[in-house]
Amino acid sequence: MEGGTAMRFGLFGTGPWAHMAHAPALAAHPDVEFVGVWGRNPEKAAALAEQFSAKPYSDIDALIADVDAIAVALPPDVQADIALRAARAGKHLLLDKPIAFTAEAADEIVAAAAAGDAKGVVFFTRRFMPQIQEFLAAVQATGGWLEARVDHLGSIYGEGNPFGESAWRKQSGGLWDVGPHAVALVLPVLGPVEQVTALAGNRDMTHVLLRHAGGTITTLTLSVDAPPKLEREDAAFYGESGVAPVPPVPWEPVEAFGRAVDSLISAAGGGEASPLDLGFGAQVVRILTAAAESITTGRTITL
Repeated sequence: MEGGTAMRFGLFGTGPWAHMAHAPALAAHPDVEFVGVWGRNPEKAAALAEQFSAKPYSDIDALIADVDAIAVALPPDVQADIALRAARAGKHLLLDKPIAFTAEAADEIVAAAAAGDAKGVVFFTRRFMPQIQEFLAAVQATGGWLEARVDHLGSIYGEGNPFGESAWRKQSGGLWDVGPHAVALVLPVLGPVEQVTALAGNRDMTHVLLRHAGGTITTLTLSVDAPPKLEREDAAFYGESGVAPVPPVPWEPVEAFGRAVDSLISAAGGGEASPLDLGFGAQVVRILTAAAESITTGRTITL
């Protein structure tokens, strides 16, 4: 990608998220050439590629070789392997959250990207919406916060939910599916996390306490198997100035992904790194890994 030409993108993944966000956003972006699609199911890859006038690929490395950047809509463990291969080839990365299931895999991606001068952005959906960006900037400027609380309870098992057949979400639950969004919301305001304590209850009900470096505390309640009457998505910061509830935002994944693409193109062109870069994505993975360890061991985990 040189001289202002379009960034050539390859898409890895053919599931609901690829259809809902990645593919339509890449196809619509004025500064993107949507080159091709690879998927674990070749027939689905061919159909998605045809829908958006791209080319289906049967070989991972062939698609990596033909593009400047990759976007990934695959389970975290599958994504991590492909991202590492692309980073080692010097390709820019637009990854989904979480970027991996282990801190070691996340750190390996970060190191490979740095060595290959590849830039990266992690798609924490609502963090790319202007309303949330403006809210977080205002909360940071106010300061004096003592705690944050995030309740993110829903169900992937309701009729018609596109993620109901997602094997990794069923296995890993709310901690790894909605947990990354919750953590990504509080980190820019309350800062790095030093200690993590977590408990898992019935129906994937997961409770996480984060102690931040300044002594502030975040409380997370997470689930992707909540009963309908318990479903809620609430978040707020509490402190000397009172309560700052996180505003609701419209669900516009295509717009959000387009803004993530903008961020990656800017970084690749010599602009500032995204605040949601690979290092931030790895930080979130370390926190979630600590929460999983705390659930298993019954101990508070120090990072």
